[in-house]
Amino acid sequence: MSTPKVTTQNGEWAEVVDKLVAEKIASRIAAKDATIWGPEAESEASIRLGWVDLHETSRPLLAEIEALQADLRSEGLDRIVLSGMGGSSLAPEVITRTAGVELFVLDSTDPSVVQRALDGDLSKTVIVVSSKSGGTVETDSHRRTFAKAFADAGIDAASRIVVVTDPGSPFEKLSADEGYRKTFLADPNVGGRYSALTAFGLVPSGLAGADIAELLDQAAEAAPALQADSTDNPALWLGAVLAASAGRDKAIIAAEGSGIVGFPDWAEQLIAESTGKNGTGVLPVAVEAGAPELHSEAADLTNALLAEKATSGVPTALTSGSLGGQFLLWEMATAVAGYLLGINPFDQPDVESAKSAARGLLDAQPEPEPPAFTDGAVEVRGSADLLDGADTLRRAVTTLLDQLGDKGYLAVMAYLDSERDADLASIRTAFAKQTGRPVTFGWGPRFLHSTGQYHKGGHPQGVFLQITATPPADVEIPDRPFTFGGLIAAQAAGDAKVLADRGRPVLRLHLTGPTSGVQQLLSLFDN
Repeated sequence: MSTPKVTTQNGEWAEVVDKLVAEKIASRIAAKDATIWGPEAESEASIRLGWVDLHETSRPLLAEIEALQADLRSEGLDRIVLSGMGGSSLAPEVITRTAGVELFVLDSTDPSVVQRALDGDLSKTVIVVSSKSGGTVETDSHRRTFAKAFADAGIDAASRIVVVTDPGSPFEKLSADEGYRKTFLADPNVGGRYSALTAFGLVPSGLAGADIAELLDQAAEAAPALQADSTDNPALWLGAVLAASAGRDKAIIAAEGSGIVGFPDWAEQLIAESTGKNGTGVLPVAVEAGAPELHSEAADLTNALLAEKATSGVPTALTSGSLGGQFLLWEMATAVAGYLLGINPFDQPDVESAKSAARGLLDAQPEPEPPAFTDGAVEVRGSADLLDGADTLRRAVTTLLDQLGDKGYLAVMAYLDSERDADLASIRTAFAKQTGRPVTFGWGPRFLHSTGQYHKGGHPQGVFLQITATPPADVEIPDRPFTFGGLIAAQAAGDAKVLADRGRPVLRLHLTGPTSGVQQLLSLFDN
């Protein structure tokens, strides 16, 4: 194990760190001082600081998780499916991928993804349904669908459903009423994106076979350095890099040579949801090794890399250390960044807007908006001013990119199957090379619980490319008047409406055939 380190290329932030030390910000966070972020944030902060000592308070969970895993294995149940959104899925994904153990992460409403989860060997499957309340539409739909699939296969559904929720939640009562296999109660004083070391992160990871005791040990080893009022505290330096870099409000996050798999996606949701509000914040851009942004000289970019050593470009901040230590480092740094930005890092005021819009569309069941035009396998939609004069896919995309300002960014939002349509992810790099601007890429609806907050509440600099598709086959949701195909369509339309209502340019591309449509999009970059 190794404690976290942050190496910066110059002393630009020394004065800021000295200020943080003088104000005892680190020790006050460790002491759960809810007054740090101002009077307006105090009420929320007072019930959101449980994450600072999870390396101690989560230890009683270990024996429970180990016992359940042993029981499941003895029954031949070794296929774990996780239904969760946001931090409830992203942290377990990083933990299990880094540990090299199998976990099917179901954080999509795309019918093809849901069907693939159902097509696994149900005789060996247990589903962990993670939700603070139980009312999240994605996880509720997954739970209903798996319960019916188990029953249809002659399997006692209740014995195959494990619940992770907050104490006293409606989901805890439902779990008891339905007799589900096991209910794990998480610390209610921890928000979703800070929940990596709560039951939300530990239960699915431990059941899948990851060494979660070691994860807590790593965080415990890191905690003293991260909670010290010292100029050697790496969390103070990383927080300063993120939030006190003059003119730089975009953090490019890559993981090169660290051995930690998928960490940029987890850090992205932590930073975006925590800081992207009140018209300010830090836009995190999760990128691959060698991404164009890592070599960019754009004045508004900061490189924050998780790596053992710099392998490309010159990073502004280089962080290293164990996974448990990194979770705590970035959580502390994000809380510090919130203080420096003058915002509440524990609320997400704009996430609910897209959810509400989607619910309204599900209830109303309106006819789809007709496309402005169709080009091959792609139906094109957008505001009249955005599509004025555009009659081809290429021209429509060019018109959208023309809206990019000198400090702008492009967000690609793909409501598709991340496995079937995996090739589409390369479009992020292609757009970054073409525009010279940072480009985020998110699979929907997963990103709604991540960068979706920043899109609506952060700096109004983004232009948005939404990609949807007609599913080859749909999947019913038991006892619901809509299907997964209808749900994901409403989520996409609701998000686009909220963005457009807030004056963000949105180009909507609907693929009438997912495979052919993806190839048509990629062909835009053919020479």
